[in-house]
Amino acid sequence: MSDSILDTIVDANRQGALRGIYSVCSAHPLVLEAAFDRAVRDDSPLLVEATCNQVNQDGGYTGQTPEDFRQAVLAIAQQRGFEIARLVLGGDHLGPSPWQHLPADQAMANAEAMVAAYAQAGFEKLHLDASMACADDPVALDDRVVAERAALLCQAAETAAGDRRSRLRYVIGTEVPTPGGAQEHLDTVEVTSTADLRTTLETHHRIFAASGLSAAWSRVRAVVVQPGVEFGHTEVVDFVPEAAAELSDAITGWPNLVFEAHSTDYQTPAAYRALVAGHFAILKVGPALTFAMREALYALDAIAREAPGIETVDLRTTLERTMTADPRYWQAYYHGSDAEQQFARHFSLSDRIRYYWTRSEIAEELERLFQGLETRPIPPTLISQYLPNQYAAIRAGELADAPRSLVRHRIGETLATYAQACFPQSASDTRRVES
Repeated sequence: MSDSILDTIVDANRQGALRGIYSVCSAHPLVLEAAFDRAVRDDSPLLVEATCNQVNQDGGYTGQTPEDFRQAVLAIAQQRGFEIARLVLGGDHLGPSPWQHLPADQAMANAEAMVAAYAQAGFEKLHLDASMACADDPVALDDRVVAERAALLCQAAETAAGDRRSRLRYVIGTEVPTPGGAQEHLDTVEVTSTADLRTTLETHHRIFAASGLSAAWSRVRAVVVQPGVEFGHTEVVDFVPEAAAELSDAITGWPNLVFEAHSTDYQTPAAYRALVAGHFAILKVGPALTFAMREALYALDAIAREAPGIETVDLRTTLERTMTADPRYWQAYYHGSDAEQQFARHFSLSDRIRYYWTRSEIAEELERLFQGLETRPIPPTLISQYLPNQYAAIRAGELADAPRSLVRHRIGETLATYAQACFPQSASDTRRVES
Protein backbone atom coordinates (compact mmCIF):
# COMPACT_ATOMS: atom_id res chain seq x y z
CA MET A 1 0.00 0.00 0.00
CA SER A 2 1.24 3.49 -0.81
CA ASP A 3 2.40 5.67 2.06
CA SER A 4 0.71 8.69 0.48
CA ILE A 5 -2.64 9.66 1.96
CA LEU A 6 -3.80 11.04 -1.38
CA ASP A 7 -2.82 7.83 -3.19
CA THR A 8 -4.81 5.76 -0.72
CA ILE A 9 -7.90 7.92 -1.13
CA VAL A 10 -7.64 8.02 -4.92
CA ASP A 11 -7.16 4.25 -5.08
CA ALA A 12 -10.20 3.62 -2.88
CA ASN A 13 -12.39 6.03 -4.84
CA ARG A 14 -11.34 4.51 -8.16
CA GLN A 15 -12.30 1.08 -6.85
CA GLY A 16 -15.82 2.29 -6.11
CA ALA A 17 -15.59 3.15 -2.42
CA LEU A 18 -17.40 6.23 -1.14
CA ARG A 19 -14.13 7.82 -0.16
CA GLY A 20 -12.78 11.29 -0.75
CA ILE A 21 -11.11 14.16 1.04
CA TYR A 22 -12.20 17.73 1.61
CA SER A 23 -9.70 20.54 1.24
CA VAL A 24 -9.82 23.33 3.81
CA CYS A 25 -8.79 26.52 2.00
CA SER A 26 -8.43 29.04 4.80
CA ALA A 27 -5.66 30.57 6.86
CA HIS A 28 -7.84 31.82 9.71
CA PRO A 29 -6.85 30.20 13.04
CA LEU A 30 -10.45 29.63 14.17
CA VAL A 31 -11.26 27.82 10.92
CA LEU A 32 -8.11 25.70 11.16
CA GLU A 33 -8.81 24.89 14.81
CA ALA A 34 -12.33 23.75 13.89
CA ALA A 35 -10.97 21.67 11.01
CA PHE A 36 -8.43 19.90 13.19
CA ASP A 37 -11.09 19.30 15.84
CA ARG A 38 -13.32 17.69 13.21
CA ALA A 39 -10.49 15.50 11.90
CA VAL A 40 -9.58 14.39 15.44
CA ARG A 41 -13.23 13.54 16.09
CA ASP A 42 -13.42 11.52 12.86
CA ASP A 43 -9.94 10.00 13.15
CA SER A 44 -9.44 11.13 9.57
CA PRO A 45 -6.69 12.81 7.56
CA LEU A 46 -6.94 16.54 6.88
CA LEU A 47 -6.00 18.43 3.74
CA VAL A 48 -5.21 22.12 4.32
CA GLU A 49 -4.42 24.34 1.35
CA ALA A 50 -3.18 27.86 0.73
CA THR A 51 -3.82 29.76 -2.50
CA CYS A 52 -1.26 31.61 -4.59
CA ASN A 53 -2.72 35.00 -3.63
CA GLN A 54 -3.01 34.10 0.03
CA VAL A 55 0.49 32.68 0.59
CA ASN A 56 3.51 33.14 -1.66
CA GLN A 57 7.20 34.05 -1.56
CA ASP A 58 6.24 37.73 -1.22
CA GLY A 59 3.85 37.04 1.66
CA GLY A 60 0.51 37.18 -0.17
CA TYR A 61 -2.43 38.92 1.46
CA THR A 62 -1.84 37.00 4.71
CA GLY A 63 1.77 38.15 4.92
CA GLN A 64 2.89 34.51 5.05
CA THR A 65 5.41 32.63 2.95
CA PRO A 66 4.80 28.90 2.38
CA GLU A 67 7.17 28.08 5.25
CA ASP A 68 5.39 30.56 7.53
CA PHE A 69 2.02 29.01 6.67
CA ARG A 70 3.34 25.51 7.26
CA GLN A 71 4.68 26.42 10.69
CA ALA A 72 1.43 28.14 11.66
CA VAL A 73 -0.65 25.13 10.60
CA LEU A 74 1.64 22.69 12.40
CA ALA A 75 1.39 24.73 15.60
CA ILE A 76 -2.41 24.67 15.50
CA ALA A 77 -2.42 20.94 14.71
CA GLN A 78 -0.26 20.26 17.76
CA GLN A 79 -2.41 22.50 19.94
CA ARG A 80 -5.59 20.64 18.90
CA GLY A 81 -4.07 17.19 19.39
CA PHE A 82 -3.95 16.18 15.72
CA GLU A 83 -1.42 13.60 14.53
CA ILE A 84 0.87 15.39 12.09
CA ALA A 85 1.38 12.24 9.99
CA ARG A 86 -2.26 12.55 8.86
CA LEU A 87 -1.87 16.14 7.63
CA VAL A 88 -1.58 16.93 3.91
CA LEU A 89 -0.52 20.44 2.94
CA GLY A 90 -1.46 21.75 -0.48
CA GLY A 91 -0.98 24.78 -2.69
CA ASP A 92 -3.92 25.90 -4.83
CA HIS A 93 -3.87 27.65 -8.23
CA LEU A 94 -0.09 27.82 -8.16
CA GLY A 95 0.81 29.84 -11.22
CA PRO A 96 1.11 33.42 -12.46
CA SER A 97 -2.24 34.66 -11.10
CA PRO A 98 -0.73 37.15 -8.57
CA TRP A 99 1.45 38.64 -11.33
CA GLN A 100 -0.91 38.73 -14.31
CA HIS A 101 -0.19 42.45 -14.71
CA LEU A 102 3.36 41.55 -15.78
CA PRO A 103 4.59 40.15 -19.10
CA ALA A 104 4.39 36.37 -19.24
CA ASP A 105 8.12 35.72 -18.86
CA GLN A 106 8.29 37.81 -15.67
CA ALA A 107 5.02 36.45 -14.28
CA MET A 108 6.12 32.87 -14.92
CA ALA A 109 9.52 33.48 -13.30
CA ASN A 110 7.69 34.61 -10.16
CA ALA A 111 5.32 31.65 -10.40
CA GLU A 112 8.20 29.18 -10.68
CA ALA A 113 9.85 30.74 -7.63
CA MET A 114 6.55 30.40 -5.75
CA VAL A 115 6.07 26.75 -6.65
CA ALA A 116 9.67 26.08 -5.61
CA ALA A 117 9.00 27.74 -2.25
CA TYR A 118 5.95 25.53 -1.69
CA ALA A 119 7.93 22.40 -2.58
CA GLN A 120 10.86 23.39 -0.38
CA ALA A 121 8.51 24.03 2.54
CA GLY A 122 7.24 20.45 2.44
CA PHE A 123 3.88 20.92 0.74
CA GLU A 124 2.80 17.65 -0.85
CA LYS A 125 -0.19 18.50 -3.08
CA LEU A 126 0.49 21.12 -5.74
CA HIS A 127 -2.19 22.42 -8.11
CA LEU A 128 -0.36 23.69 -11.19
CA ASP A 129 -2.56 26.31 -12.83
CA ALA A 130 -1.10 28.46 -15.62
CA SER A 131 -4.42 29.01 -17.37
CA MET A 132 -4.64 32.75 -16.79
CA ALA A 133 -3.45 35.32 -19.34
CA CYS A 134 -0.58 37.67 -18.49
CA ALA A 135 -0.08 41.25 -19.67
CA ASP A 136 1.28 40.38 -23.11
CA ASP A 137 -0.88 37.29 -23.70
CA PRO A 138 -4.04 36.95 -25.78
CA VAL A 139 -7.21 36.97 -23.71
CA ALA A 140 -7.54 33.18 -23.88
CA LEU A 141 -4.56 30.83 -23.84
CA ASP A 142 -4.62 27.67 -25.91
CA ASP A 143 -4.21 24.29 -24.26
CA ARG A 144 -0.65 23.84 -25.47
CA VAL A 145 0.59 27.07 -23.85
CA VAL A 146 -1.21 26.27 -20.59
CA ALA A 147 0.35 22.79 -20.51
CA GLU A 148 3.82 24.10 -21.39
CA ARG A 149 3.66 26.58 -18.55
CA ALA A 150 2.36 23.90 -16.18
CA ALA A 151 5.36 21.77 -17.14
CA LEU A 152 7.70 24.66 -16.26
CA LEU A 153 6.02 24.94 -12.87
CA CYS A 154 6.27 21.18 -12.37
CA GLN A 155 9.99 21.22 -13.18
CA ALA A 156 10.54 24.01 -10.65
CA ALA A 157 8.78 21.96 -7.97
CA GLU A 158 10.68 18.76 -8.82
CA THR A 159 14.03 20.56 -8.69
CA ALA A 160 13.25 22.36 -5.42
CA ALA A 161 11.99 19.19 -3.73
CA GLY A 162 15.22 17.34 -4.45
CA ASP A 163 15.33 13.90 -2.85
CA ARG A 164 11.75 14.21 -1.61
CA ARG A 165 10.25 14.84 -5.05
CA SER A 166 8.68 11.37 -4.97
CA ARG A 167 6.38 12.70 -2.24
CA LEU A 168 4.92 15.39 -4.50
CA ARG A 169 1.43 14.87 -5.91
CA TYR A 170 0.08 17.12 -8.65
CA VAL A 171 -3.29 18.47 -9.74
CA ILE A 172 -3.74 20.02 -13.19
CA GLY A 173 -6.53 21.92 -14.92
CA THR A 174 -8.71 24.80 -13.82
CA GLU A 175 -12.35 25.61 -13.36
CA VAL A 176 -14.54 28.38 -14.74
CA PRO A 177 -14.76 31.01 -13.38
CA THR A 178 -11.16 31.45 -12.30
CA PRO A 179 -10.15 32.11 -8.65
CA GLY A 180 -12.35 34.68 -6.95
CA GLY A 181 -15.73 33.18 -7.75
CA ALA A 182 -18.70 34.09 -9.89
CA GLN A 183 -19.71 37.74 -9.99
CA GLU A 184 -22.98 37.76 -11.92
CA HIS A 185 -26.42 36.24 -11.53
CA LEU A 186 -26.35 32.46 -11.75
CA ASP A 187 -28.88 30.21 -13.42
CA THR A 188 -26.93 27.15 -14.54
CA VAL A 189 -23.28 26.27 -14.86
CA GLU A 190 -21.98 24.33 -17.83
CA VAL A 191 -20.40 21.00 -16.94
CA THR A 192 -16.95 20.37 -18.43
CA SER A 193 -17.32 18.33 -21.61
CA THR A 194 -15.60 15.01 -22.01
CA ALA A 195 -13.88 16.41 -25.09
CA ASP A 196 -12.38 19.26 -23.05
CA LEU A 197 -11.32 16.80 -20.35
CA ARG A 198 -9.61 14.60 -22.91
CA THR A 199 -7.84 17.59 -24.50
CA THR A 200 -6.56 18.81 -21.13
CA LEU A 201 -5.24 15.41 -20.12
CA GLU A 202 -3.77 14.42 -23.48
CA THR A 203 -2.05 17.79 -23.97
CA HIS A 204 -0.53 17.84 -20.49
CA HIS A 205 0.51 14.20 -20.77
CA ARG A 206 2.25 14.79 -24.08
CA ILE A 207 4.06 17.95 -23.00
CA PHE A 208 5.12 16.54 -19.64
CA ALA A 209 6.65 13.57 -21.47
CA ALA A 210 8.41 15.83 -23.99
CA SER A 211 9.78 17.88 -21.07
CA GLY A 212 11.30 14.85 -19.34
CA LEU A 213 8.61 14.86 -16.67
CA SER A 214 7.15 11.37 -17.16
CA ALA A 215 7.97 10.45 -13.56
CA ALA A 216 6.17 13.56 -12.33
CA TRP A 217 3.19 12.77 -14.58
CA SER A 218 2.87 9.42 -12.83
CA ARG A 219 2.22 11.42 -9.66
CA VAL A 220 -0.59 13.52 -11.09
CA ARG A 221 -3.59 12.49 -9.03
CA ALA A 222 -6.41 14.84 -10.03
CA VAL A 223 -7.71 17.16 -12.71
CA VAL A 224 -9.85 20.21 -11.96
CA VAL A 225 -13.11 20.32 -13.89
CA GLN A 226 -16.47 22.01 -13.54
CA PRO A 227 -19.06 19.47 -12.31
CA GLY A 228 -21.86 22.04 -12.48
CA VAL A 229 -21.55 23.66 -9.03
CA GLU A 230 -21.11 27.32 -8.23
CA PHE A 231 -22.30 30.04 -5.90
CA GLY A 232 -22.85 33.74 -6.32
CA HIS A 233 -23.71 36.41 -3.77
CA THR A 234 -27.05 35.03 -2.63
CA GLU A 235 -27.63 31.88 -4.69
CA VAL A 236 -26.19 28.42 -5.13
CA VAL A 237 -26.17 26.23 -8.24
CA ASP A 238 -26.74 22.72 -6.91
CA PHE A 239 -24.99 19.64 -8.22
CA VAL A 240 -27.03 17.51 -10.61
CA PRO A 241 -25.42 14.05 -10.79
CA GLU A 242 -27.17 13.16 -14.06
CA ALA A 243 -25.66 16.21 -15.79
CA ALA A 244 -22.15 15.10 -14.82
CA ALA A 245 -22.63 11.37 -15.38
CA GLU A 246 -20.77 11.27 -18.72
CA LEU A 247 -17.90 13.25 -17.24
CA SER A 248 -17.73 10.91 -14.24
CA ASP A 249 -17.49 7.90 -16.54
CA ALA A 250 -14.78 9.52 -18.66
CA ILE A 251 -12.21 9.70 -15.87
CA THR A 252 -12.21 5.91 -15.54
CA GLY A 253 -10.18 5.72 -18.75
CA TRP A 254 -7.25 7.46 -17.04
CA PRO A 255 -5.49 5.39 -14.37
CA ASN A 256 -4.81 6.83 -10.91
CA LEU A 257 -6.83 10.00 -11.53
CA VAL A 258 -9.87 11.53 -9.87
CA PHE A 259 -11.53 14.93 -10.17
CA GLU A 260 -10.94 17.93 -7.95
CA ALA A 261 -14.08 20.05 -7.58
CA HIS A 262 -13.78 23.72 -6.70
CA SER A 263 -16.54 26.04 -5.44
CA THR A 264 -18.35 23.21 -3.67
CA ASP A 265 -19.26 25.57 -0.82
CA TYR A 266 -22.92 25.59 0.28
CA GLN A 267 -23.90 22.35 -1.49
CA THR A 268 -26.24 19.90 0.26
CA PRO A 269 -25.10 16.76 2.11
CA ALA A 270 -26.68 14.64 -0.63
CA ALA A 271 -24.72 16.58 -3.26
CA TYR A 272 -21.42 15.94 -1.49
CA ARG A 273 -22.14 12.21 -1.37
CA ALA A 274 -23.05 12.22 -5.06
CA LEU A 275 -19.90 14.15 -5.95
CA VAL A 276 -17.69 11.65 -4.17
CA ALA A 277 -19.56 8.76 -5.82
CA GLY A 278 -18.94 10.42 -9.21
CA HIS A 279 -15.15 10.45 -8.66
CA PHE A 280 -15.05 14.09 -7.56
CA ALA A 281 -12.93 12.84 -4.71
CA ILE A 282 -11.30 16.15 -3.72
CA LEU A 283 -13.82 18.76 -2.57
CA LYS A 284 -12.59 22.30 -2.04
CA VAL A 285 -14.21 24.45 0.65
CA GLY A 286 -13.24 27.93 1.78
CA PRO A 287 -15.77 30.78 1.81
CA ALA A 288 -18.46 28.58 3.40
CA LEU A 289 -16.20 28.10 6.42
CA THR A 290 -15.46 31.78 6.96
CA PHE A 291 -19.12 32.55 6.21
CA ALA A 292 -20.08 30.23 9.09
CA MET A 293 -17.43 31.86 11.25
CA ARG A 294 -18.85 35.30 10.43
CA GLU A 295 -22.35 34.12 11.31
CA ALA A 296 -21.14 32.96 14.71
CA LEU A 297 -19.11 36.11 15.37
CA TYR A 298 -22.04 38.36 14.49
CA ALA A 299 -24.21 36.24 16.79
CA LEU A 300 -21.71 36.70 19.63
CA ASP A 301 -21.64 40.43 18.92
CA ALA A 302 -25.43 40.52 19.26
CA ILE A 303 -25.28 38.46 22.46
CA ALA A 304 -22.76 40.88 23.98
CA ARG A 305 -25.11 43.79 23.22
CA GLU A 306 -28.07 42.06 24.88
CA ALA A 307 -26.36 40.49 27.91
CA PRO A 308 -26.29 42.62 31.06
CA GLY A 309 -22.86 43.55 32.36
CA ILE A 310 -20.87 42.52 29.26
CA GLU A 311 -18.75 45.11 27.49
CA THR A 312 -19.91 45.75 23.95
CA VAL A 313 -17.62 46.32 20.97
CA ASP A 314 -17.97 47.96 17.58
CA LEU A 315 -17.20 44.90 15.45
CA ARG A 316 -19.59 45.64 12.58
CA THR A 317 -18.66 49.32 12.52
CA THR A 318 -14.96 48.54 12.51
CA LEU A 319 -15.37 46.01 9.70
CA GLU A 320 -17.41 48.41 7.61
CA ARG A 321 -14.93 51.23 8.12
CA THR A 322 -11.96 49.01 7.24
CA MET A 323 -13.59 47.52 4.15
CA THR A 324 -14.69 50.87 2.74
CA ALA A 325 -11.27 52.43 3.43
CA ASP A 326 -9.56 49.58 1.55
CA PRO A 327 -11.99 48.21 -1.05
CA ARG A 328 -9.46 46.24 -3.11
CA TYR A 329 -10.80 42.80 -2.08
CA TRP A 330 -14.49 43.44 -2.78
CA GLN A 331 -14.94 46.40 -5.13
CA ALA A 332 -14.66 44.41 -8.35
CA TYR A 333 -17.20 41.84 -7.08
CA TYR A 334 -19.99 43.83 -5.41
CA HIS A 335 -22.17 46.14 -7.51
CA GLY A 336 -25.44 48.02 -7.22
CA SER A 337 -26.50 50.81 -4.91
CA ASP A 338 -24.56 51.83 -1.80
CA ALA A 339 -27.04 49.88 0.33
CA GLU A 340 -26.71 46.78 -1.85
CA GLN A 341 -22.92 46.95 -1.72
CA GLN A 342 -23.01 47.35 2.05
CA PHE A 343 -25.27 44.33 2.37
CA ALA A 344 -22.94 42.26 0.17
CA ARG A 345 -19.88 43.28 2.13
CA HIS A 346 -21.32 41.59 5.20
CA PHE A 347 -23.65 38.87 3.93
CA SER A 348 -22.61 37.74 0.44
CA LEU A 349 -21.96 34.03 0.01
CA SER A 350 -18.73 34.94 -1.77
CA ASP A 351 -17.63 36.24 1.65
CA ARG A 352 -15.07 38.81 0.59
CA ILE A 353 -15.07 39.92 4.22
CA ARG A 354 -12.72 36.99 4.88
CA TYR A 355 -9.82 39.07 3.60
CA TYR A 356 -10.18 41.51 6.50
CA TRP A 357 -10.45 39.44 9.69
CA THR A 358 -6.72 39.45 10.39
CA ARG A 359 -6.36 43.25 10.11
CA SER A 360 -5.01 44.52 13.43
CA GLU A 361 -7.94 46.82 14.21
CA ILE A 362 -10.46 44.03 13.57
CA ALA A 363 -8.44 41.37 15.41
CA GLU A 364 -8.33 43.70 18.41
CA GLU A 365 -12.11 44.14 18.34
CA LEU A 366 -12.56 40.36 18.16
CA GLU A 367 -10.28 39.85 21.13
CA ARG A 368 -12.25 42.44 23.12
CA LEU A 369 -15.47 40.62 22.17
CA PHE A 370 -14.12 37.27 23.32
CA GLN A 371 -12.72 38.68 26.54
CA GLY A 372 -15.97 40.41 27.36
CA LEU A 373 -17.94 37.19 26.89
CA GLU A 374 -15.41 35.26 28.98
CA THR A 375 -15.78 37.52 32.03
CA ARG A 376 -19.06 35.94 33.09
CA PRO A 377 -21.33 33.08 31.97
CA ILE A 378 -23.17 33.77 28.72
CA PRO A 379 -26.94 33.70 29.38
CA PRO A 380 -28.15 30.42 27.87
CA THR A 381 -31.33 32.04 26.59
CA LEU A 382 -29.23 34.36 24.41
CA ILE A 383 -27.28 31.39 23.04
CA SER A 384 -30.65 29.83 22.24
CA GLN A 385 -31.76 33.06 20.58
CA TYR A 386 -28.73 33.59 18.34
CA LEU A 387 -27.01 30.18 18.10
CA PRO A 388 -29.80 27.62 18.56
CA ASN A 389 -27.83 24.62 17.27
CA GLN A 390 -24.99 25.40 19.64
CA TYR A 391 -27.48 25.78 22.50
CA ALA A 392 -28.79 22.29 21.71
CA ALA A 393 -25.24 20.93 21.74
CA ILE A 394 -24.61 22.55 25.14
CA ARG A 395 -27.81 21.03 26.51
CA ALA A 396 -26.71 17.63 25.21
CA GLY A 397 -23.35 17.92 26.96
CA GLU A 398 -21.42 18.06 23.70
CA LEU A 399 -20.17 21.64 23.87
CA ALA A 400 -18.85 24.13 26.39
CA ASP A 401 -20.44 27.58 26.41
CA ALA A 402 -17.16 29.44 25.84
CA PRO A 403 -17.27 31.96 22.97
CA ARG A 404 -14.43 30.49 20.89
CA SER A 405 -15.94 27.03 21.29
CA LEU A 406 -19.26 28.32 19.98
CA VAL A 407 -17.54 29.70 16.87
CA ARG A 408 -15.57 26.51 16.22
CA HIS A 409 -18.72 24.43 16.62
CA ARG A 410 -20.58 26.55 14.06
CA ILE A 411 -17.73 26.12 11.57
CA GLY A 412 -17.66 22.42 12.40
CA GLU A 413 -21.28 22.05 11.32
CA THR A 414 -20.23 22.98 7.79
CA LEU A 415 -17.24 20.66 7.93
CA ALA A 416 -19.44 17.80 9.12
CA THR A 417 -21.36 17.71 5.84
CA TYR A 418 -18.07 17.21 3.98
CA ALA A 419 -16.76 14.66 6.46
CA GLN A 420 -19.89 12.54 6.22
CA ALA A 421 -19.46 12.34 2.44
CA CYS A 422 -15.70 11.79 2.37
CA PHE A 423 -15.26 9.56 5.43
CA PRO A 424 -18.68 8.02 6.00
CA GLN A 425 -17.38 5.28 8.29
CA SER A 426 -15.39 7.55 10.58
CA ALA A 427 -17.66 10.63 10.49
CA SER A 428 -20.01 9.25 13.11
CA ASP A 429 -22.13 11.00 15.70
CA THR A 430 -19.67 10.21 18.48
CA ARG A 431 -20.19 12.85 21.15
CA ARG A 432 -17.47 14.79 22.90
CA VAL A 433 -17.35 18.00 24.86
CA GLU A 434 -15.27 20.76 23.25
CA SER A 435 -13.50 22.99 25.70
